[in-house]
Amino acid sequence: MNNPINYQQDNLISEFEIFEDWMEKYEYIIDLGKELPPLDPVFKKEEYLIKGCQSQVWLHSELKDGKLELRADSDAIITKGLIALIIRVFNHQSPNDIALANLYMTDKIGLNEHLSPSRSNGLNSMIKQIKMDALALGAKQLNNFPS
Repeated sequence: MNNPINYQQDNLISEFEIFEDWMEKYEYIIDLGKELPPLDPVFKKEEYLIKGCQSQVWLHSELKDGKLELRADSDAIITKGLIALIIRVFNHQSPNDIALANLYMTDKIGLNEHLSPSRSNGLNSMIKQIKMDALALGAKQLNNFPS
């Protein structure tokens, strides 16, 4: 059986296969960003900014019932759509599954070849930050278990 992260990736890949050209794919990415729930302004601070993104991207990660809950926002519409894609794959997954996940959808969708180098670097920074948050929160969860 497919793991939940791969299931989400496969769904997204299927959704992108519907579109014939990259303008349509970009429009879909923008639409995904518009559907992102608003981020509480309390998290729009320096400490929540993802380093390595040309645009401003704020990410808040927390552990709820052993799963990572992700919230994000960006000041750029395409970047907001990209973080929405990543959140859709990783949201409500275990820290361990996120840390070990192989994110193949970026290649399958064609993001790596169609994004500008700065957007591609930003996308990789978003993925890296979520994986680092997963590792940190997963370790914190392990340390809180009674011995």
